[in-house]
This record gives sequence, structure tokens and C-alpha cells, in this order.
Amino acid sequence: ARHDPGAPVVLVRDEQAIAHFLREPNQLGLGRAWVSGALDVDGDLERVLGLRHRVSGLSLGRLGRARLAAAALRVAGPRAVRRPPIPECEAEPAGRLHSLRRDRASVRHHYDVSNRFYELLLGPSLVYSCAYFADEGDSLDRAQERKLELICRKLDLQPGERLLDIGCGWGSLVMHAVERHGVHALGVTLSEPQAELARRRIEAAGLADRAEVRVLDYREIDEPPFDKIASVGMYEHVGRAQLDTYVDAVHSLLRPGGLFLNHGITRLNASPPRGPTFINRYVFPDGELHPVGDIIGALESGGFEVRDVESLREHYALTLRRWLANLAAYRDEAIAEVGLERERVWRLYMLGSAQGFEEGEIGVYQTLVAREGAAHRLPLDRGELLSGRRPRSN
Repeated sequence: ARHDPGAPVVLVRDEQAIAHFLREPNQLGLGRAWVSGALDVDGDLERVLGLRHRVSGLSLGRLGRARLAAAALRVAGPRAVRRPPIPECEAEPAGRLHSLRRDRASVRHHYDVSNRFYELLLGPSLVYSCAYFADEGDSLDRAQERKLELICRKLDLQPGERLLDIGCGWGSLVMHAVERHGVHALGVTLSEPQAELARRRIEAAGLADRAEVRVLDYREIDEPPFDKIASVGMYEHVGRAQLDTYVDAVHSLLRPGGLFLNHGITRLNASPPRGPTFINRYVFPDGELHPVGDIIGALESGGFEVRDVESLREHYALTLRRWLANLAAYRDEAIAEVGLERERVWRLYMLGSAQGFEEGEIGVYQTLVAREGAAHRLPLDRGELLSGRRPRSN
């Protein structure tokens, strides 16, 4: 092959990179080597990640691993085969899968790193989910505001209605819905630092009489039924075995005829990943992606009528590219906040995710459903609903 002088070079900066791969000859071993800095890239990391499909099916086997270990020992010495330390920011979930305690710990592993870090990464909007772009030149903040408004319009929010936001993050949807649509809103999150900042933002905006954020699991909410419910970027943490529990909880918290919007990432490839993954250990512990048909089926079986489904796949790729630009622009400050390991985790996961959305490996859908038992009162013309031209009910 012709030599490419601009091609990136994968560097083994420390023999422990080999040791990581010997013990986990998969993406987890490579991920550990990357996070620790033992494995690095001189040049364009994106081009290296673009080759991942060529090596995804490779398997060392016992004989291959033994040969690699012998060669590494000869060339690099004992550090290349001795058990290396695991990076500090790797998650180690304990307890029963998707129990209240384990889910709380898993979510906090990702979201409790630093509010300031997320401000640098996400920008002033503080929205950590797919934005909605009018075109590729849109600013991130404008696209995030458009996404919040899109959700509110799909839910047909009316003044005085009660809205529940499951997985409310830093309160941006709660605040938007209260300010722009006159609702009373409750947001719940499992992250205390998120809740603290959300409460400060709500107070500063003068919305504390109509907006509230609590630290609660969705299974712990004890409230009269709401008129509308949103769940944005949260159900990925629920788990396939818990989808029916999730749907039942939403059903019990929503009045008959009420609307529920679920916004979440899905697998477009029907086959789940094999073995331990980088994302599961370093980014979203216990997170699971399902085909969109799984959540639609669970909703239909759980007493809901599907009214609208929209793919935002291309929008999430654009969103991730904006976040990557923010991370690059504020890299030194981000490292000062969360450390070099976590900066390397976020850089790798967001770049890989952007490629995944661009190449159709993963998608993201907004699914709007109505609880059966009463009229939903949505207009006949979907365009009328989304344009905001519909007159408000008294």
C-alpha cells in the first residue's frame, strides 16, 4: 500500500498497554490502555476509530494470547505481562442489577463528576441529550432550545397542567416548560449535584413557585397523576428486563388521556455487543440500548397508544460534534476539573458515538404515546401542533 505521511500512528507509550490487552483482548483492554495513557494516538484519533470494524471480530484465543505474551516479554520485559493497575475512573457496579441502590450508584458514576465540567462540555443550555438542528450551521444552544420546544409542543402543554420530567438533569426542560408554556413541573434525578444546580437555576429564574427538582428514582415517585410526562435520555439506564416496570410506573403516574414522550438512544443493529465494553465500564455502567421496537412494544402492551415516532439520528451526530468542539476548546480546564483519565474517556466515547450515529449503528427516537382511558385531545393536523399555531385551551 502507498505510504500516507498524514496517517495517524498508534503509540504504545507504556508496556502496560500490552498487559491490559493480554488480560482483556477486546475493547475493554484497549479502553483501559487508552484511559491510562499507556496507549495513545499521534494524529487523527477519528481515523483510528474509523478502522474499528476491521478488528471487531478478531479473537486471540489461548494460543494467540500465549504467543503474544511470550513476544511481549522478550521485547518489552516483565511490565508487558504483569497485571497492570485498573484506571481509577472505571466503574465497578455491585449488588443486584438495576436495584435502586445499584442504579443510583451507576448513574452517579457518570453524572456526579463535576457540574463545572458539564458546563464546559454542554455550554449554557446545560442539556445533555440530542439537540434539534434546523441546519448544520445552527448553534448548539439554539438547537437545544429548539429541541426543548419540540418536546413541549409534542406534549401539547397547556397552562396550568402538571408535567413530570423523569431524569431532568440540570432542569433545562423543566424551566423551559414552566417559562414558555405555563405548566407546573416536577423534575427528578438520581444526582444530588445535578439537583443542587437545577434548584439554583430555577431560583435565579424566579420559577421556584412552579418548578421543583427532587432526588428520586422513577420507581419512588409518589404523586397524584400528572397531565404530561417526559423522559429524555433516561430510559437507556432502565435495562431491558426493567422496561415493563418502567412503563408501568409511567402509566400509574399519568392521567387517562395524558401524553408521555420518551426520548432515547436505540440499537439499530439487532445484535447486542458481546463481552465487556468500554462504554459499560467507563461511561454508562449497566446502560443498555434496545431496538426502538422494544420500547414501542412495551408501551403498547402497557396501556398506551403510540401517536408519533421521530428519528433524530443525524441530529445527535451534530450534537456530539459540538460537544467535542467544546471539550477541545476547554481541554485544560476540563482536565483540571475531572482529571486526565476522564477527559480521555469523554473524548473517546463522544467521538465513537458520533461515528456510530453517522454510520447508522445507533439511533435516537422520540416516541409520543397517549395513556388509554380518555381522549388525548391532540389535533388532527400534526403540523398545527408542532408549529405552535394551535390556540391554547382554557
